[in-house]
Amino acid sequence: MSLYLDAAVAAARAAGGLLREHFGRTLDVNEFHAHDIKLALDVETQELITRLLLEQFPDHAIFGEEGIGGNQDSPFQWIVDPIDGTVNYFYSIPHFCTSIAVRRDGKILAGVIYDPMRDELFATAQGEPATMNGQPMAVSQRTKLGDAMMSIGLSKVTEAINTNLPVLEDMIHRVRKARMMGSAALDCAYVASGRLDAYVEAGISIWDVAAGMLLVENAGGKVVMTPRKDKPGKFAIIASSGHIPEIEEKAAVIAK
Repeated sequence: MSLYLDAAVAAARAAGGLLREHFGRTLDVNEFHAHDIKLALDVETQELITRLLLEQFPDHAIFGEEGIGGNQDSPFQWIVDPIDGTVNYFYSIPHFCTSIAVRRDGKILAGVIYDPMRDELFATAQGEPATMNGQPMAVSQRTKLGDAMMSIGLSKVTEAINTNLPVLEDMIHRVRKARMMGSAALDCAYVASGRLDAYVEAGISIWDVAAGMLLVENAGGKVVMTPRKDKPGKFAIIASSGHIPEIEEKAAVIAK
C-alpha cells in the first residue's frame, strides 16, 4: 500500500504547487455553467497528475473529472479530481484541494487529499490510520446535535439542489452551525479530522469523494453512498462521525 500512497502523495503535492503558482491570477476558462466553471488549469493539473502516475504505473487506468487515460482494462484505477472547489479557486477563495485515490476491482486502496493553501495533506490506505500531515486523526466524538458542525453541499444540478434545500432548512436550526464550503473532498477530510460532524450532498461524482470516503472510514466514521436513479454517475452521500443519530437519519432523505 505504501507504494500507491507515496505515488498519490507525490502527485498531489506536485499538483498543489501548480495551483499555488496560479492562484489569484487571471485564469483561462474553458466553460461557464450555471453553477460551475471549467478551467484550462483543471485540465493542465490532471495532465500533470496523469503523467506522474503513469510514469510509475504505466499499466494502470486513470479516471478523472477531466477525462480518462492509461490502460482502461486494468483492474487498477486512479480516481482524480485535479481541483475540487474550482469555483472557489476561480474567485480566489483559498478553499480547494486535489483529490487522488486508487482502487482495485472497485475497492479503494489508498487516498490523498491535499490543500495546498494550508499545506494540509490528508492521507490513508487500506488497513492504515487516517492522517493529517503524518499525524493520526479521528472523527469527532460529539454526540449532541446542538453541538454539531455540518456541511451541506448544494451540488450543480436543480434536482440535487432541491433535495438538499430541505435538509439545510431543517438542520440550520438544529445544529451549532451549517456550512456550504464548496469542496466535497475537503468536507470529507474535515469529517475525518473531527472538524465537521457530517457532510451531506445529493449529487456528487466518485472523483469528488473517493479519497475522502476511505479517510472518513479509517478515521472511525461512517459513509453512506447511494447512486442517483435520475442521474447516472451521480451519488448522494452522507459522511459522518456516526455518533449523532439525528444526522444519520438524513441519509434516508438524500438517498431518495
